[in-house]
Amino acid sequence: MRQTMGINTPDFDYLRQLVHQHSAVVLDGDKTYLAELHLQPIAEAAGFTKIGDLIAYLRHQPLSDLHIQAIEALVTNETSFFRDTYPFEALKQVVLPELIKKRRIERSLNIWCAACSNGQEAYSIAMLIREYFPLLANWSVQIIASDFSGKVLARAKEGRYNQLEIKRGLPKNLREKYFKLLNNEWQIQDEIRQKVDFRQINLVHSWSILPSIDIIFLRNVLIYFDIATKKYLLTKVRQQLRPDGYLFLGSGETTLNLHESFERVQFNKSIFYQLRQVPSDNAIAPGSE
Repeated sequence: MRQTMGINTPDFDYLRQLVHQHSAVVLDGDKTYLAELHLQPIAEAAGFTKIGDLIAYLRHQPLSDLHIQAIEALVTNETSFFRDTYPFEALKQVVLPELIKKRRIERSLNIWCAACSNGQEAYSIAMLIREYFPLLANWSVQIIASDFSGKVLARAKEGRYNQLEIKRGLPKNLREKYFKLLNNEWQIQDEIRQKVDFRQINLVHSWSILPSIDIIFLRNVLIYFDIATKKYLLTKVRQQLRPDGYLFLGSGETTLNLHESFERVQFNKSIFYQLRQVPSDNAIAPGSE
């Protein structure tokens, strides 16, 4: 029989600690209802009648796949195609034209979508490039999309979306051009899917598998971290971003009072960031100061 008894405060505090320890994400204290919603199926699949029984088991076991399932279920994976519109307009009208001029000799671009969730952002960039920058077909253009969750990456690689997801932000002409309907889901065409290189990366761990990046999309990610982790990640971004590269954050995010290396640039209703010319610095791990 399905039981949906609430999560008590000590159990939720344990979940918050577990998530923060392994992803650095800070769960708000008023999100117990979301934990109940997302953990109930995991508890049932693992043979537990109550979420509390699942948590009691997790508390006394070494880190396992079940812990990872719980962590991934509690971390937000909200995204959509061409989310917020304005960053993609800036990409089309300012950022890519400028980089095409600057990279005309090397003919190479590296773009990174960090915390890519189900892949809509990365595929949006791939479609934008395909639509408006045909000359880049002869360049080496690498679109890297990363997430710490293997589960969402597996789904992103499939490039298959339900009716609700396909309606959120995706223009009809692009849907008709780059997707086909299969069993009530929309499958993105291989020519776009193969443009994106999906990699599993925990943002608070090493980024050594990444090349130097020209454009970083780190949108709607910093809001889930504490201030020390935000500073740490922005320092790592500074080291990964090429000197004339571009950083996009979410509309409610900023580098202000977090890292002095970034200069805010506004184009119409879009905000992006570029590096100031300051001496290099070294990343300091969260909590080490």
